[in-house]
Amino acid sequence: MNDLPPPSPDALPQGHLPRHEAASFPQASQSRAMVRVPASEARQLRRIRGRLVMASLGFTLLFLAVAIKLTDATVLSPVESRIAQTPRAPAGEPAVGRAAITDRNGEVLAVTVRGTALYARPGEIDHPARVADQLIRIMPHLNRERLIARISPPRQFAYIDRFITPRQQQAINDLGILGLYFENAERRTYPRGRDAAHVLGAVDVDGEGIAGVEKWYDERLRVTRDSLRLSIDIRIQRELREALEWSIERFNAIGGSAILMDVHTAEVLGMVSLPDFAASELATAPAEQRFNRAVTGVYEPGSTYKLFTAAMALEYGTVNLTGGFDASRPIRIGRHEINDFKGKNRWLSLPEIIAYSSNLASAHMAMSVGPVRHREFLGRLGMFARTGIELPESAATLAPSIRNWRDINTMTIGFGHGISVTPLHIVNGVSALANGGTLRPPTILAQAPDAEREGRRVISERTSEQVRRLMRVAVTDGSGRQSESPGYFVGGKTGTAQKVGERGQYLENRRISSFVGAFPMNAPRYALHVLVDEPKPRADTGGYATAGVVAAPTARRVVERVAPILGMVPETDRIPQIQATIALPLQGGRPRPAATASPSTTPAQRPAPAPAMGPRTVVPPAADPAGGPIRRTDTRDTVTMPRLAFAPSDLLLPETGRAAR
Repeated sequence: MNDLPPPSPDALPQGHLPRHEAASFPQASQSRAMVRVPASEARQLRRIRGRLVMASLGFTLLFLAVAIKLTDATVLSPVESRIAQTPRAPAGEPAVGRAAITDRNGEVLAVTVRGTALYARPGEIDHPARVADQLIRIMPHLNRERLIARISPPRQFAYIDRFITPRQQQAINDLGILGLYFENAERRTYPRGRDAAHVLGAVDVDGEGIAGVEKWYDERLRVTRDSLRLSIDIRIQRELREALEWSIERFNAIGGSAILMDVHTAEVLGMVSLPDFAASELATAPAEQRFNRAVTGVYEPGSTYKLFTAAMALEYGTVNLTGGFDASRPIRIGRHEINDFKGKNRWLSLPEIIAYSSNLASAHMAMSVGPVRHREFLGRLGMFARTGIELPESAATLAPSIRNWRDINTMTIGFGHGISVTPLHIVNGVSALANGGTLRPPTILAQAPDAEREGRRVISERTSEQVRRLMRVAVTDGSGRQSESPGYFVGGKTGTAQKVGERGQYLENRRISSFVGAFPMNAPRYALHVLVDEPKPRADTGGYATAGVVAAPTARRVVERVAPILGMVPETDRIPQIQATIALPLQGGRPRPAATASPSTTPAQRPAPAPAMGPRTVVPPAADPAGGPIRRTDTRDTVTMPRLAFAPSDLLLPETGRAAR
């Protein structure tokens, strides 16, 4: 290769000619210009073009398939969205961790609200005392010493307040204190305050149920957001509370309870125990306020139990409505005796036994059935087990065991002493007596209007009809006169029992006055129990504080107030006609001589028992812990009764416990 000298700076670029020289050459036509490409490069271009065409077709087919699938999924056969199937809270309502509780009409009784909690990390706080003073100015309810201790090391974490208002949150935030933090919180609130507090119960600071329905249905309330609908009617609840409060204040009593129940479904429409508390303040309420007399307190039922004794005797056929028993002589047991309060001292028919509330005749009536069948009958009525209501405070009864159940127990329990049950046991048992003879477990949950709750038959419909007549007689002609509510045809029984001390002795001038009944007796729908604890005598009641002047007027007050709420109208224009269908002659049969003690329906008549009940064996208290003291019905003295067991005697009534065994 020859070395050429570099071109001159003024030389034209190689390949370019001066304009005058270029003009002398003929120009080739641009349209006919051709570029020759080697054959190998042409083949390569064709392959590339083919691949591009194939790729374009592939992407076209792919996008076409996607479009067809989307059209099918969204237009032709759309698939339901999975997100739409997930339940969501309504707009503007944040989800809460516990469902609401309502009454049977949908009134909110308990609800969870969202808020803000304030907590501290003490390790980040420099001056705990100064911070405490600043916080107390915003939240005066805090205790300064306790607050300083909570926000001081060596603590690593401490709640200051579990629920603060938005205004408090803003004020604390404006302080700009390092170590104070906020978090979302929930609080259980009870808009009705004290109404139904014992039924609802409460939750602890962590939102877990600790009493009442809140505890019984704790898991259900936390798992589902559907409201829990109770059988309680808050309107009835308030009327029960006001009527009971009136009676307690009038007789200077220490407390009481009231229960209203549907006799056909055993739904509790109202349950009150006084004194009570605000449900939101359960943790600070004293023990006497937290105590639920309706389901936790066990008391001797007194004469209200005579309804069960009469029903038992009628069911077993040891007496009928025209029969009766002798009540002319006290039943002596050693140096003690069973007496009647203002007794008639003669033979009494069955209606008179209930109307005049004879202890003597009731004891004879119970013995006509015998201890074995007596205990079996009370067992069918659920008197030896918890009621089964959905409240964790429901108590068991106190009764002699099978081994310790003797004749004396049958006699005293026959008129309501020597056994202790809750008021709910009594009203549920009377519901069974009034509704045709079917016992159903009481419930605090609302039932569907057409729901039929299962139960077990405890007496026949005929016996139920007879007991309803006896209950009506006790109101029209007996100690329950002051419970009469014109047009509502109330039937029931009063009961007065002395309270028992820690050593088993009856306490002087400390009594329980109660009334149990149902209405209307021509077609019973509701049962009612009222109990007043330790009422004091009044001058305008003749110095008495017995159930006839204490609990019976309270029952009338309740009936006349709740019946209109329940949609009942007093049938005052048909009183004679309706009363004729449920009336019962007071003296059902011919009065017997005082010497006759067995029921008139018993074919064989035996002489009346002598004043003394025959040989006896004294059982030391330590050997018979389950036995109850014998009830002395004369309330003038406080007597400590021994526990007794009777030896066989030909003076016992027919079909005694030994004969039944």
